[in-house]
Amino acid sequence: MISPLVAVTGASGAVGGRVAARLARTGVPVRLLGRDPSRLPRLPGTVAAPPAAYGDGEAMHRALDGAHTLFLVSAHESPGRVLEHTTAVDAALAAGVERIVYVSFLGAAPDATFTFARDHWHTEAHIRMTGVRHTFLRDSWYLAGLPAMTATDGVLRGPAGEGRVSAVSHEDIADSASAVLLDEGAVHDGVTYALTGPEAFTLAEAAAELSRRTGREIRYVPETREEAYASRAGYGAEEWEVAGWVTSYEAIAAGELDTVSDAVPTLTGRPAESLADYLRRNPESYRHLLMDA
Repeated sequence: MISPLVAVTGASGAVGGRVAARLARTGVPVRLLGRDPSRLPRLPGTVAAPPAAYGDGEAMHRALDGAHTLFLVSAHESPGRVLEHTTAVDAALAAGVERIVYVSFLGAAPDATFTFARDHWHTEAHIRMTGVRHTFLRDSWYLAGLPAMTATDGVLRGPAGEGRVSAVSHEDIADSASAVLLDEGAVHDGVTYALTGPEAFTLAEAAAELSRRTGREIRYVPETREEAYASRAGYGAEEWEVAGWVTSYEAIAAGELDTVSDAVPTLTGRPAESLADYLRRNPESYRHLLMDA
């Protein structure tokens, strides 16, 4: 029996690329989607769809024609992201897609503190409304983001207060998503999985772990909202984008990202990766923090 075709969006990115590689290794037919096919990975058993942006309904329809399952990685943050998502979903259904697995965010809600999490809730609501078979993967902060957001001066700063975050690795997200995509049964239909690490920790605790790995003092400096906006003013980003950055920390302070779920071990059959394990496995993630860098 030929396995149903899985269409993977964001295949040139950190999550979609990992999922595409995992599916390709199983022999499942995979179609890779992207705005620029030249950036898509070359994987055995996969084909690249014609160029398709989420907001281009006709292009998405062509790219998804004949696909059974759509793995929908959220679009880059933008003021029109929800419309891009809903356009892609509607095009998928028009093309005959029967199941959507959507990468959402932990704490997605219409009134979420993190502004981008509101986009995810509205996208989820639209998918539910269509009646299509669906699964939502609400991932937490990325473990990779913690060293990345720490400046070379050894300071991790933001208005997270003493709140906790259950950050998760890209590998755990990809393994969990692949497990869902490869199971064609109805067990995952209508289910929302919170994909988290094995523990929730404060940013001060994250800084302490980074200190242990780098051999230098890494500090967490809590900011007020005003200080957070001021410290990010020099990036030249638009107001909506800076608001997303700042409110992602404020969501931690509000206790909206401290959920610890057993979804990763349940779906993958192994423990979720901790921050200490992630740093041990990925020394390049904190190379910019080493004294001799």
